[in-house]
Amino acid sequence: MAIRTIVTVPHPVLRRKARRVTEFGPELQQLVHDMIETMRAAPGVGLAAPQVNVSQRVIVVEYEDEDEGIPHQLYAVVNPRVVWASAETEWGVEGCLSIPGVAGEVERARAVTVVGQDPQGRDLRLELEGWVARIFQHEIDHLNGVLFTDRARRVWRLEENAAPSAAV
Repeated sequence: MAIRTIVTVPHPVLRRKARRVTEFGPELQQLVHDMIETMRAAPGVGLAAPQVNVSQRVIVVEYEDEDEGIPHQLYAVVNPRVVWASAETEWGVEGCLSIPGVAGEVERARAVTVVGQDPQGRDLRLELEGWVARIFQHEIDHLNGVLFTDRARRVWRLEENAAPSAAV
């Protein structure tokens, strides 16, 4: 495993629609392992392959919330897509490892259903709500060349050494 370099704006890969994954071999497995290590080292709660300069539809998300009773979960999803989003939305503060030093208020669906595949190619269906649903929407946006700043109603620079509630 290796920690990869996280690309930042204005790197062009961040604005490209990522390619669908069709091969589930050792290269994909290595990418997923590297992405998990990179996300943890950053530190962040989510990472999309374009953020490590790989234009493929792969995301990793790691989340837990002891206050809400949500246990630690690590997700690696290939070719993810939102197939349902709740009409109920909520505003939240987001940051991004590819846009350091910036935060913004973004409206997202409160709950989503995501389908895709695991790194071995098996079908997945995830019913997500709350903060983890927000993280998935943020990471899937990366796969479509969309940054949180494109969706934010307000964006601001963070003070040095400050972080948003979570860098995704």
